[in-house]
Amino acid sequence: MTSRIVPLSGHLSGLIGEDENLAITSRFAYFASAETYTSDNYLKLVGASRLSTSPNCFQEMTENKVVDPKLLRGFRDYLPDQMNARQKMIDTIRGVYERYGFLPLDTPAQEYKVTLLGYGEENTKQIFSFENPEEEEVALRFDLTVPLARVVAQYPDLVFPFRRYQVAPVWRADKPDPGRFREFVQFDLDSVGTSSIAADVEIICGMYDTLKALGIKNFKIRFSDRKILNALLDFASIPQSMSHAVLRILDKLDKIGVDEVSKELMKGRIDASGAKIEGLGLSSAQVDKLKRFLSLPSRNRREVLESVKNLFAGVASGKDSLTDVDFICASLTTLKIPEENVVFDPSIARGLDYYTGPVFEAILTDLPEFGSVFGGGRYDGLVERFLGKKIPATGASIGVDRLLAALLKLNLIESAPSTAKVIVTVMEPGRLSDYQILTRELREAGINTEMYLGEEKSLGKQLQYANRQEIPIAVIIGGDEFANNSVTIKNLKLGGQLQDKKKTAVGKEREEWLELSRSVQKTIQRGECLAAIREMLGTQSK
Repeated sequence: MTSRIVPLSGHLSGLIGEDENLAITSRFAYFASAETYTSDNYLKLVGASRLSTSPNCFQEMTENKVVDPKLLRGFRDYLPDQMNARQKMIDTIRGVYERYGFLPLDTPAQEYKVTLLGYGEENTKQIFSFENPEEEEVALRFDLTVPLARVVAQYPDLVFPFRRYQVAPVWRADKPDPGRFREFVQFDLDSVGTSSIAADVEIICGMYDTLKALGIKNFKIRFSDRKILNALLDFASIPQSMSHAVLRILDKLDKIGVDEVSKELMKGRIDASGAKIEGLGLSSAQVDKLKRFLSLPSRNRREVLESVKNLFAGVASGKDSLTDVDFICASLTTLKIPEENVVFDPSIARGLDYYTGPVFEAILTDLPEFGSVFGGGRYDGLVERFLGKKIPATGASIGVDRLLAALLKLNLIESAPSTAKVIVTVMEPGRLSDYQILTRELREAGINTEMYLGEEKSLGKQLQYANRQEIPIAVIIGGDEFANNSVTIKNLKLGGQLQDKKKTAVGKEREEWLELSRSVQKTIQRGECLAAIREMLGTQSK
């Protein structure tokens, strides 16, 4: 998807001048639709009816026109409650990666277009590309792995194995659909410069520990090896030149089922929208052999391995294809990684074209409709494109937005609209400095604290604000408290819970809730404020 705005000339450049031309062009250069703007339609784009010979014509145009606040198709905003949940999830994942000794890395959103080309037809079609002010062909990254390969090639002093993690947005020009966006965040971990399959085992273990750390109980990490799928082509008498096409179709198995996959491998099929999907033209005998492979029993890792060995017994490439998987299975058993969470599934075929060895992906068994939330594999040939020699590498990537949506649906993470744990209400505006001092004391003690700075004067309205922001504790200091050098602390979270309980409780249970409600609010001496808040926060965390 290439977008270009042509240099302005003639009467238009004379109207707005070089500086204004650059200012307007920079506004529309990056995510414009795929067309070339001429002087005529460029005038329409920027509202040329408002242009004048004034040096400030662009400023006058923007000042006199209300801009419609709307998002580009395929993009979205993250409001504070969503950002708080996402940041908490990212911090948990980062903690796991750093326990493994992985190092942080960041790379630019833009790369030279040639850097991102050559990784499959599908990825090439999805690239957002354009010309920068220097008229160079550049593009937005579609993943974090290709930029990593560029970094490894560009910096010869990196210490190998180079073990890095990175969390950042990527862009793909997919057709926007519900749940499918053109900008999304990935979180990767990779080991570059090691051919040891123990590195692949470590990636799988990192995936397992990450999902456990996020509180997910029901998940499956499935792993296999691209070499097994190459041996499968030999078993089914399919030329290796067709491997990418065949594997892309096999990768749809979970989405469309074996029958639709079989049709697409042979004469083609009609998809759910009624569109014709061209087939590969394989024979029924070839597809029958593929189906025999796909129907292998799925029991424990060792039994599946033996089943594949037996199926490939007469295939020259079959034995070598299973060596690495054999090592992975043995290592996982040694490390006591449970069979119910990590399984050998020889049918998985990662969609990207650059995987060369073990591949892995994770699904949430309670939410199968979410698809893969975590996946990757070995890509020993990726850096070769930049260095001219192979550099072994393996890694995996989390789809942050998809995984966050799953955690929210499973109620495993809170989407609180505020980061504050305490709000200091302001009852006596003339004593604002006293409220500021208390607020600063709490912040210096490591407690996230907000002082109310809104327009509402009444305590009730300020507490309503705190409840809407889900701030759990309020500190109240009015005239009586100032006179007695005291503060009142209110547990808003407990108060809300008790209100709900008291509505349905009867008899003795109701009396117990009423008794408990007396602990919702207490007045103490000013010097005891910090300790009391810490105690209240500790009770809430339990």
